[in-house]
Amino acid sequence: MAVIPWPLSPSPKSISAAVRAPVADDVAGMAAALIQSRQTILPKRLGAPGPGAAELAQILSAAAHAPDHGQLVPWRFVLVPEASRTPLADVFAQALQERDPAATAEQAEQAREKAYRSPVLLLAVVDAERGDADIDLAERTVSAGCAVQNMLLMATALGYGSALTSGKALKADSLRALFQLAPSELALCFVSIGTVLSRKAVRARPMPSAYVSTLDADRGVVPGF
Repeated sequence: MAVIPWPLSPSPKSISAAVRAPVADDVAGMAAALIQSRQTILPKRLGAPGPGAAELAQILSAAAHAPDHGQLVPWRFVLVPEASRTPLADVFAQALQERDPAATAEQAEQAREKAYRSPVLLLAVVDAERGDADIDLAERTVSAGCAVQNMLLMATALGYGSALTSGKALKADSLRALFQLAPSELALCFVSIGTVLSRKAVRARPMPSAYVSTLDADRGVVPGF
């Protein structure tokens, strides 16, 4: 007589699926909480302490997981330590005076002061020509943006505030010279990271219905999804 085990043993596949479902739910929940907690904290609201060496390595390593068509790594980041802030401050002041010769000494000092904000400061750079020439600048810039977002999320996960800043100084010849940018490289933005000293109220975020539409075979592009 055949022996039927009791209770019937579940198959490895059913065990895997049963375990995977709650784990996936937990991971999705944590990911959602992390994404929703990220908030831009202006550099003037960031102070010491900043990420230590190990934490900064985690933040920078997160960039490597960005989508990257052709595996070009068409972006890079330049760290600006405290000891190198003065040359950057000089560039900010010079760029202002080049744009506006009538700028006052007070305005020039305000431009200089921006170089000293936040414990960690990096310049994000994208290369329009590195690797496969058929991969255009738009794809490279999207990859760089994803790399930056990964870094911001990791900084948030570690308990730090962060911000992206840009401005006309990014196009100044003096800034390009300071950071030794190649002719094919563009300075995208600065990334600031540090401890949150103060923050504004969380702003309302748009719902997907405000920015998602669907291509309908009969009606064309219609709102929603």
